Amino acid sequence: MEIEEHELIQLELKYCERCGGLWLRLEGTQEVYCAACVPEMRQLSAPRKRITRPRLPGAHGLAVKAQHAGWALIHGTGGHA
Repeated sequence: MEIEEHELIQLELKYCERCGGLWLRLEGTQEVYCAACVPEMRQLSAPRKRITRPRLPGAHGLAVKAQHAGWALIHGTGGHA
């Protein structure tokens, strides 16, 4: 009796990120859309990336004045807890 060697293909269960359907893909691949949704997603244009300067959170349009009159009250001498 001969033993046949079989090729082992490993699959993983994946949900489609467009329609939510379940499908199987080869293990380790990065596909995120099922076969039915791939042509639909190819027709969509890629979104344009806007180049923006980094900003601090919550500091939109605020100017910090170092010589503010109340500055000494907020940042006075410390260490008296």
